[in-house]
Amino acid sequence: MRSNGKLDRFVVIGGGISGLSSAFYLAKEAELRGREAHITVVDPSERIGGKINTLRKDGFVIEKGPDSFLARKTPIIDLAFDLGIQDELTGTNPAAKKTYILHRGKLHPMPPGLVLGIPTEIMPFAKTSLLSWGGKLRAMLDFVLPASKAEGDESVGEFLSRRVGPEVMERIAEPLLAGIYAGDLSKLSLQSTFPQFREAEREHGSLIRGTRASKRKGAAAPAAPNRLPEKLRRSMFLTFKNGLSTMLEALTEALSEAGAESRFGLKAVAFRDNEPGEGQGTATYEVLLSDGEILEADGIVITSPAFNAADLLEPHLQVDALRAIHYVSVANVVMAFDKASFGIDFDGSGFVVPRSEGTTITACTWTSSKWLHASPGDKVLLRCYVGRANDEEVVDLPDAELEEAVRRDIRNVLGITAVPLFTEITRLHRSMPQYPVGHLQATAELRSRLRKEMPGVWVTGAAFDGVGLPDCIRQGKEAAAIVYDAVNK
Repeated sequence: MRSNGKLDRFVVIGGGISGLSSAFYLAKEAELRGREAHITVVDPSERIGGKINTLRKDGFVIEKGPDSFLARKTPIIDLAFDLGIQDELTGTNPAAKKTYILHRGKLHPMPPGLVLGIPTEIMPFAKTSLLSWGGKLRAMLDFVLPASKAEGDESVGEFLSRRVGPEVMERIAEPLLAGIYAGDLSKLSLQSTFPQFREAEREHGSLIRGTRASKRKGAAAPAAPNRLPEKLRRSMFLTFKNGLSTMLEALTEALSEAGAESRFGLKAVAFRDNEPGEGQGTATYEVLLSDGEILEADGIVITSPAFNAADLLEPHLQVDALRAIHYVSVANVVMAFDKASFGIDFDGSGFVVPRSEGTTITACTWTSSKWLHASPGDKVLLRCYVGRANDEEVVDLPDAELEEAVRRDIRNVLGITAVPLFTEITRLHRSMPQYPVGHLQATAELRSRLRKEMPGVWVTGAAFDGVGLPDCIRQGKEAAAIVYDAVNK
């Protein structure tokens, strides 16, 4: 155990939400343990926050990266309370609950009772125009098909095709579920993305029965925690009134108050065991930056993308688990309109698009309908998504071509011919990690070796255990405790 007079030095590699959360909770751990800590955050970007990026323009609140989070995932709400910004939270417009799916060029309302694409109410599912009668009957076979006895992982697409049939998988589940990862369901790990599906099959002998039971069990519970105001408790999604960058600004202030430093615009290119000599420090590791600076560290948290983390770790241990995580590039195209010339009043929050439709866009959020704070009352804001696994070339179209392709899609689907007041295009290259089959076991084995061979070094973030903001924050908090425990041994 280190003496209480010893300064604990930490380097956090990656300045996105995982890294900032790790740094924030390292400072909290130091305070709880009665320790003194010095924390340095390193990131090659010139700006803080990774993919989180709020543009505040002409009364609009525009998210150029993620735009919200699931209210039932509490780590981000806990962080908001820790930062004192809980009063900035806001929910979706209760009058915009409808979501649509594009099918054969037309929008079809999503059947009531769907949970992650799985039907829990039979009559609305039977009436939907999204599926053929053959597809509906095939889905009902889920009630009588035996549960698989196979152990181990499988792909989401394989599982859903096996339980509810390929039509439900392709027309309903794929655009809903793959949208979270911009992924190919035939390659995504079930254990790492939707493990509750396998649990439903095993416990209830049916995916539909199990999903229905889970829905009933949670029906009485609010979407968001009880400590939030009543108006937020029934909202499935939350964000901040002035954008997600509110959280970045609060984290920056909190880290500054804790004495943390940053090295933005610099890359951590390597780390090594420290071999202290006369006049040198006694930290366990040294982190080499791209400008030649060397940071001493008792603990290191690596939150950069898997391909960068692999480059750092490869000199020290086998990193096949990280190399197996491929990334998909996506973009979003946000368009602002004058409501007077727009010509449509939306009755929902947007629509998703199956691959079979052949459009450029993969989804469209009617942002000013879903989030009332996002635009002035006399304006309309749309956000369209492009790019997914096996369809990434579109992301790098020139701005004019990309905007025209997106406008053509919304003209064909929605009949919108109005000219945007302005358009914001954001390209997020290699931003969406794809969890391959076997991901959970492979990354657990990697971390086990890391604990044994490099105590005080930890790797975490969106590449490991969830891509959503709450998942990244949870992993950052867990990383802080794990690394501090190692440092204090």
